[in-house]
Amino acid sequence: QVQLVQSGGGLVEAGGSLRLSCAASGSIFGITDMGWYRQAPGNQRGLVATITSGGRTYYADSVKGRFTISRDNAKNTVDLQMNSLKPEDTAVYYCKAEKNGRAYHQDYWGQGTQVTVSS
Repeated sequence: QVQLVQSGGGLVEAGGSLRLSCAASGSIFGITDMGWYRQAPGNQRGLVATITSGGRTYYADSVKGRFTISRDNAKNTVDLQMNSLKPEDTAVYYCKAEKNGRAYHQDYWGQGTQVTVSS
């Protein structure tokens, strides 16, 4: 099993910044992609950003130019730097790790952390 522990989050004014961190432990061998998702009340959980083990990144259109995802493969951590925050970014943010192979796929989720952006 893989365990994901998140830290960061909190309350910030519009235009401010926050940094989220996620650390993987346990059976970490074979982790390929890592990423961040978010879910606001009444909405489905949606993709924010992903990063491969080789460092290739993908961002949702709503956060491009404002958020930056990064990872440290040696420490098995992934971070999300959030700048120019908007009230629309308010949500619970979840860290995800994946193990992918030709005949195997498994997702692992962090516990979630609240991000609230006030106007």
